[in-house]
Formats: sequence, structure tokens, C-alpha cells
Amino acid sequence: MKKIFVILFIFFFTSLVFAENFSEMSTQELIAIMGYVKKPNNTKFQKELKSRISTMNEKEKKQYLKNLIKKQNEK
Repeated sequence: MKKIFVILFIFFFTSLVFAENFSEMSTQELIAIMGYVKKPNNTKFQKELKSRISTMNEKEKKQYLKNLIKKQNEK
């Protein structure tokens, strides 16, 4: 049962990474794929993510900042 869940999660996550219409994704999904978006789609992704910052709740802001710091440390 766990294997099926993991496979479905990986499939879902992979489909999100290759999505180009970021406006249809939830804020949590956008935060989750930070650092995994391909360069041609990165401008659209960053624009959509920045437009959501003002509407993020505390939990989303913490996760966003955590991922942002992690992404900056990887460079």
C-alpha cells in the first residue's frame, strides 16, 4: 500500500514540475516545487509565486522562506 502511495505521489509531483500554467496550482504546490522548475518556465513561476506572497498564511510563509533559504544555499 505504501509503495502505491509513493508511486502516485512521485507521479503527481513530477507532473507539477513540468506544468506551465502555474496560476492553476495552489500556493502550497508552488512552494513545494521551488528549485525544481526548468529554466524556460522559471520566469512565469517566479512571477506567480511573488504574486501569492501577500496572501500566504503563516505556515505557507514559513515554508516559503525555508525553501528560499535552502535554494539560495545550494547556489
